[in-house]
Amino acid sequence: MNESRTPAIISLERLRASLADVGLGLPLDGAQEHRDAAAAAVRQIDDYIRPRLADLDAPLLAVVGGSTGSGKSTIVNALVGTPTSRAGVIRPTTRQPILVHSPADAGWFASDRILPGLARVRGQVTAAGTPASSAGDAPAASRINELMLLGIDRVPPFLAIVDAPDIDSVADDNRALASQLLAAADLWLFVTTANRYADAVPWRLLDNAAARSITVGVILNRVPPGAAADVLPDLRGMLDQRGLSGTQVFVIDEQPLDDLGMLPPTAVDAPRAWLESIAGDRAERARVAARTLRGAVDDLDRRVLVIADARQQQLDWIEGAVAAVAHEYELAVEAVDDATKDGALLRGEVLARWQDFVGTSDVFRRLEGWVSRARDQATAWLRGRPQPVVEVETQIERGLHAVILDQGGSAAAAAWASLQRSAAGRSIAQQHPELRSESAGFAEASATLVRDWQGALMQLVQQNAGSKRVRARVLSLGLNVVTVALMVVVFASTGGLTGGEVVIAGGSAVVGQKLLETIFGEDAVRRLAVEARRDLQQRVDALFDSEAVRVTEALADARLGASPEVLRRESEALLDDVERAAASGDRS
Repeated sequence: MNESRTPAIISLERLRASLADVGLGLPLDGAQEHRDAAAAAVRQIDDYIRPRLADLDAPLLAVVGGSTGSGKSTIVNALVGTPTSRAGVIRPTTRQPILVHSPADAGWFASDRILPGLARVRGQVTAAGTPASSAGDAPAASRINELMLLGIDRVPPFLAIVDAPDIDSVADDNRALASQLLAAADLWLFVTTANRYADAVPWRLLDNAAARSITVGVILNRVPPGAAADVLPDLRGMLDQRGLSGTQVFVIDEQPLDDLGMLPPTAVDAPRAWLESIAGDRAERARVAARTLRGAVDDLDRRVLVIADARQQQLDWIEGAVAAVAHEYELAVEAVDDATKDGALLRGEVLARWQDFVGTSDVFRRLEGWVSRARDQATAWLRGRPQPVVEVETQIERGLHAVILDQGGSAAAAAWASLQRSAAGRSIAQQHPELRSESAGFAEASATLVRDWQGALMQLVQQNAGSKRVRARVLSLGLNVVTVALMVVVFASTGGLTGGEVVIAGGSAVVGQKLLETIFGEDAVRRLAVEARRDLQQRVDALFDSEAVRVTEALADARLGASPEVLRRESEALLDDVERAAASGDRS
């Protein structure tokens, strides 16, 4: 029972790890089904694929399944020759799964080699004379998570039989456990009746058996006298249509039970002989195990591809949500850019303060005179008198700050609204209510941006004051004056102004530009204005990016998990490794 970590085992473990952390947390359509599918795939890897892949020679596990009242437990008791599973009219009768095996195989099933999620409980064979209605006494609901092990001499070596709960049980846990046990089986012994063989629930499981290429035997139980001639052809036809042609079908006539609630031993001679023929032939056991294993791996691959598509849907939604939020902040950046070039920032107080500073009476008649007056004003400022240019700078700072704040708040509100349009987005919003508005530090960050940009403009002016003549002119006017003039040139346009504002703003821009051209030259002013605007745009971009990234960070957990490409690649690698292992085994 020692196993080596073969390439196939290593591939399987990688795929299992990816499926266990696949990342399907967003409530998209069908996401819960895909999460369940991923969990079921992990369980089947643990319960069946890994242990069988590790050892094809291990005993086979035959699971007896069927609908409520089909007589599963009665048939299991007859197969092993003693009451082991409770049989009766109270439903569900099978609450705890019971695994019966040859005493020689006890070591195979005592460990968690198969069905590791079920605790092992060593049971005792029911005392002679105990009726089947009292067998397998496990009334506590919690014991559904336990697997009772019974060693019985009548069970042939290299075969274990499990009596599973009803596949259509009224108890959810029973149905889930029945599906888990059937998924862990090497072969199925499926029990139905002449009255219920066409029910939909059993056939859904039989369809799964066909998908997995599992070896199936069907017991048609409680067949009234003469009914087999009518029922059997129809049942075989349904099996053929489902890809289960060649399935062994055993008929058990309706007959009375003995005083202990047992069928006569001869009633199950045929299914017992079938099981014993498989268990007693090593080559046949290997064939059954290999066929079921390959079918399980093929079926796992099909499920992984569906899960990978579901994972891609999650990632696509995340990318779409991030793009939608980014678009809102891009619009906000554009709005700030528009507001800083259509003249809107030079309205009201800014215009008034600029007009106080530069005047307009003879600006266009004699720029030299205005420059002289500006120099006088700068000198007056040095002597302690108020300098209106500082007020202009302050008003521009306030206006720019207000625009950035307004657009940041609008973008946050729009991003929040975009999240509210889907269940997935609402789930993210519910976990991150802070996204409803701009970040707590946004106002301060905006103010810092404006101050830093103004400081950068001063540095830009200083860096371009290369010659002594230029430096002298900048010094004579004052660095603030030149910087404010540059801001006016950057912001001034008539697009957002009306009436008298157009004349004032337009004239102000001309004055500012002429002043700068006198200092730096025409080409240099154009370059300075472009650099100043580009710098502002980059700073606003970075600020709004830091706001948009909050949504990206909120989605970080949803991004966690295996990529669809990894899932597909790992599943394909497992298929290849299993095929190579099978080919090697066939040659040996």
